[in-house]
Amino acid sequence: MNDLTQTPEMLIATMGARARRAAATIAQASDAQKADALRRAAQALRDQAPAIIAANARDMENAAANGLSAAMLDRLKLDEGRIAGAAAGVEQVATLPSPLGSIIDRQVRPNGLELSRVRVPLGVIGIIYESRPNVTADAAALCLRAGNAVILRGGSEAKESNRAIHAAMLEGIVATGLPADVVQLVPTTDRAAVGALLKAAEFVDLIVPRGGKSLVARVQEEARVPVLAHLDGINHSYVDGAADPAMAEKLVVNAKMRRTGICGSTETVLIDRAYAEGPALVRALIEAGCEVRGDEAVQGMDARVKTAQEADWDTEYLDAIVSIRLVDGLDEAIAHIAAHASHHTDAIITEDGARAERFLNAVDSAIVMWNASTQFADGGEFGLGAEIGISTGRLHARGPVALEGLTTYKWIVRGTGQARP
Repeated sequence: MNDLTQTPEMLIATMGARARRAAATIAQASDAQKADALRRAAQALRDQAPAIIAANARDMENAAANGLSAAMLDRLKLDEGRIAGAAAGVEQVATLPSPLGSIIDRQVRPNGLELSRVRVPLGVIGIIYESRPNVTADAAALCLRAGNAVILRGGSEAKESNRAIHAAMLEGIVATGLPADVVQLVPTTDRAAVGALLKAAEFVDLIVPRGGKSLVARVQEEARVPVLAHLDGINHSYVDGAADPAMAEKLVVNAKMRRTGICGSTETVLIDRAYAEGPALVRALIEAGCEVRGDEAVQGMDARVKTAQEADWDTEYLDAIVSIRLVDGLDEAIAHIAAHASHHTDAIITEDGARAERFLNAVDSAIVMWNASTQFADGGEFGLGAEIGISTGRLHARGPVALEGLTTYKWIVRGTGQARP
């Protein structure tokens, strides 16, 4: 147990030292043992669902009293379905092929040395996250399966939920003989503990922030540990002039309204002036309960459209609000996305394959889509199991980060007595 009388720096140092020792143990654990630990953890989540829901109810009550937005409350809420989904995600990670030990490439040098690059765990990963308690299960499962130890620091609004999920996960993990320190939860909501974790370069190999812009900005500013950043999800759906109207309406409404509070939600819709069914598309969004903010041309389509301000094109609403702009063709759509997107997920809806390929090649985002809802921007939907987050950067890993993104590699050199001249 951690001593809460310690300073945040002492607490993180203690947890970090334990995590480093646990990382050395789990790196040598068999793939079968890690998979078994996750299957047992998934069953523990199901068995302890009533306790987890009760803990979540306390968090929800406190969050509502503190004025959390509807979008944030949706992220925080747990019910039987969401817990079952979290357990299924943990179980799926147990079935995925492990990247560890896989040979990335191999060569034999002229002097006979055999060189291989082989995937290995990163070591100790720190996850700092807000609101979504399911991250506790997802992050623990992915880090463990990839042979890493993890230190979790959830948001204060989800502290009871996170503790309940963590306790369930540990029950399954330790039942297989793995050390409890392989998955640790920072026991304090003191913000100073976040700062200490960000500076714990002796113990932590990678920091992954999952939360709003202010959290990510703080992590990037203060971290002395490499950061795998997930910035805003300012995602676009571009309706090309050659889009099928029925498909366009279905995809755009789904992309915006299926779950408005997730990072894969479309925030801006671009409509080609050549697309004749623009008014019907705007009407469908409004009738689905979405507030539409548009430019002058879009306002002319429906009297209920509000005036879009310049800031709207750079806003991640995470709510039932969308900004819509008319554009003159594919090039203007691509230019708008380049100027305003967060390089997360952007989609084109069109029946013209050539224009679709231009869009897919020209848009510089972690995920680009053709004739699909941006709500598919999810590791589970990509067949990766649960995800640690969606990286919008360009180094190490990009897009949904799952098992492979939580590994690095080392060079293995096999010789027959070669000495360098």
